[in-house]
Amino acid sequence: MNARLNAFASPVAGKVVRHLLSAGKVVEDTTLPPVTQELVKIRASQINGCGGCLDMHTKEAAAAGETALRLNLIAAWRESTVFTDAERAALELTEQGTRIADAAGGVPDDVWANAAQHYDEEQLLALASLIALINTFNRLNVILQQPAGGYRVGQFA
Repeated sequence: MNARLNAFASPVAGKVVRHLLSAGKVVEDTTLPPVTQELVKIRASQINGCGGCLDMHTKEAAAAGETALRLNLIAAWRESTVFTDAERAALELTEQGTRIADAAGGVPDDVWANAAQHYDEEQLLALASLIALINTFNRLNVILQQPAGGYRVGQFA
C-alpha cells in the first residue's frame, strides 16, 4: 500500500501535524494515566481502521511495558478481565466518542457518568480531548492511506 500523497513533504500537512502533536503534548502532560492514553489511542484506531496509528501506538505501548495479552484484548475489552474499571470506563467513552454519528444523542449520559466516577474534571477534559485528537489523526491517515508497519518507537517524540 502506498500513501495517496507524501504528507511528510507538505508544508501544510507539516503545520497541521505539528499543531496536533502540540495539542497531544498538552494531554500527555496531564494526570490522565499514560497507559490509559495508549489504550484510548489504540481502541479508537481499531474502530477507525487506522493501520498507521495502530502500528505506532501498539509499539509505543509495548515499549512502555504494556503486556501482549492486554494489547491483544483491547478490541474485546468487554469480555476481558485484564482491564481496570477506570480503563473500561475510558474505553467505553472512547468507543462512544469515536462512533458519535451512530448515536443520535451523541455520547450517552450514563457513559459519561461512569467515566466521571474514575476521573476528575481535568482528566475527563484530557480524555475527551485525546479521543478527539486520535480520531483526527485516524481520519487523516485513513484518507491519505498512510501505510503501517514501518514505525519505530520514539520516531515522533
